[in-house]
Amino acid sequence: MKQYDGLALFSGGLDSILAARLMMEQGKKILCLHFTSPFFGDEKAVPYWEKKYGLEIKAINIADDYCTMLINNPANGFGSALNPCVDCKIIMMKHAKALMQEYGAKFLVSGEVLGQRPMSQRRDTLNVIRRDADVKDILLRPLCAKHMDPLPIELSGEVDRSKLLGFFGRGRKDQLALAKHFNITDIPTAAGGCKLTEKENARRYYEVMQKVSLPTANDFYLANHSRQLWKGHIWVSIGRKQADNEQMQQYAKNTDYVLRIEHFPSPFCIVRHTQGLAISSEELHIIGGILASYSNKACSAYEEKTTPISIKIEYQNEISRINVIPKRCDTYKELHFDEIKDALQELKKAK
Repeated sequence: MKQYDGLALFSGGLDSILAARLMMEQGKKILCLHFTSPFFGDEKAVPYWEKKYGLEIKAINIADDYCTMLINNPANGFGSALNPCVDCKIIMMKHAKALMQEYGAKFLVSGEVLGQRPMSQRRDTLNVIRRDADVKDILLRPLCAKHMDPLPIELSGEVDRSKLLGFFGRGRKDQLALAKHFNITDIPTAAGGCKLTEKENARRYYEVMQKVSLPTANDFYLANHSRQLWKGHIWVSIGRKQADNEQMQQYAKNTDYVLRIEHFPSPFCIVRHTQGLAISSEELHIIGGILASYSNKACSAYEEKTTPISIKIEYQNEISRINVIPKRCDTYKELHFDEIKDALQELKKAK
């Protein structure tokens, strides 16, 4: 196993790139850890980042631990939507610390900047992250280290504190100047890239958290794609485009109902009962009609009365077929963020 001086949390954003490069400039061997989950991360981008920014990066999936933290209401609460930013950093730090011995690392590196983010990068929350992740003496934040007490590795001279920086606040001027110093011309966007910060996604995940008794990463990955329609505990996912159809197929379970329109182009459709119950024939006919309503060719054929609209249903390794009328149904609907806004506020107050 190749050994490194430090392990750096790497999101793909500019700050994490700069923090790693700043330590490498001091001659330190740094391995970047890119954590992935249903809500953030892009393992496929790792080769591009390595080549583009001159880094060594390892992708690590923390989906199961992350989802457990999320559904148990994060100890430090949520941000503007469903983002548990403080607990997110804590769980990443814990995973990174657990890998230090394997790679021979003596310290961790993070691209956090004091005052940059209102929830997770205040001085008090930065200290909470260090304390609760148990990384107080090993977590180096090179971009704002001059605002922090020196670590043992700085006091010993192993890391040259004079070459660390004192960035502060939400501006990007200093980061852009440092990027120029490192000849980084392809600047990532300033957005964090976490789906939990977006209201569109928050309303998708909220239904899963409320109606699936023990949500897993599979549930949240499925919620990322396609139309999400709900009626009580019946959850219907219908692909919007080919990319959705391809992604959804890997999340279908044996206990799901998988519906496709026969003889016409069909969106992929997964029907899941969140309490594991069977779904009645009546409901499957309604859902089949909704599915058919999203196929223009199926709708035209029905109006011209040329071909019955047949739906193929796969369930527990058995196949059945039903004929349906293409029709939307108001009892199956997608939530809007405004409908869960008050509920989210109650969650936050509870914390």
